[in-house]
Amino acid sequence: MFHNVNNSLAGKRQGLANLILAGLLLLLTASALIAADVDLQITEKVIASAEKKYGPGARQRVVAWTKLIADNRKKSEMDKLKLVNDFFNKIPFISDLEHWGMQDYWATPVEMLASNGGDCEDYAIGKYFTLLALGFSMDRMRITYVMATTQPPADQAHMVLTYYPAPNAIPFVLDNLDKQIKLASLRSDLVPVYSFNGENLWLAKERGSGRASGSSSKISLWTQMNARMGKELE
Repeated sequence: MFHNVNNSLAGKRQGLANLILAGLLLLLTASALIAADVDLQITEKVIASAEKKYGPGARQRVVAWTKLIADNRKKSEMDKLKLVNDFFNKIPFISDLEHWGMQDYWATPVEMLASNGGDCEDYAIGKYFTLLALGFSMDRMRITYVMATTQPPADQAHMVLTYYPAPNAIPFVLDNLDKQIKLASLRSDLVPVYSFNGENLWLAKERGSGRASGSSSKISLWTQMNARMGKELE
C-alpha cells in the first residue's frame, strides 16, 4: 500500500501482520455499516449535553468543529486536509486506559472533542468523518493500521488516515505523530498492515490490486463506535 517501503522490513513483519489480522477477523459483529452520505448534524441538545458532562470547554470545541465544517465547504481539497488535520491534532493525546478506563476504545468525534482527549485511532476517525462532511468521497479515504517503526516500543501499533487524490495514486498521510501531511512514500517509518473505510477492509498487500478483503463491519470496535454516533452523550 505505501510505496517504497523496504521489502525486507515488510517481510520481517508479515507474521505479526497475519496474527493481527487473524485476531481482527474474529471480532465479527452484526452491526450495519454507517451510511455512505454523512451529514453531521450537531444539535444544541448535543452541545448542551457535552457542556453538562465535560464543562464549557466541551461546548467551545464542538461548536468550533461544526463551524469548521460549515465555513470551509468551498475550500480546495488540500486546504481542507490541512484544516482538518491541524484541528484534530490540537486535541491532547491520552491513552484509552487513562481516558476511558479500558484497553481499547474507539471514540466518536463528539466524544473525543467533548472529553478533550484521544489516542491514534480517535484522531484518524475524527478526521475521516469531518472530511466526509466536507464532501470528500469515502472511496478515496482509508483509516490505516500501521506499525510505527520509530516509536517506542519497537513496532508500535498506530493508526493514521490516508487520502488518495486519485484511485491508484500514492496517498497522503494525516497523522498525529508527524503532524505535517506527507505522501506515504515519504513515511518509511510506517509499515501498513490493513486499512478500511465505511464500506470495505483491505490487507495492505492487496490494496494495489484493489481487491477488498471483506466488509469493515468485521471490525467490532468500528461498528460499536458507529452505533454510538448521535447518542453518545445520552
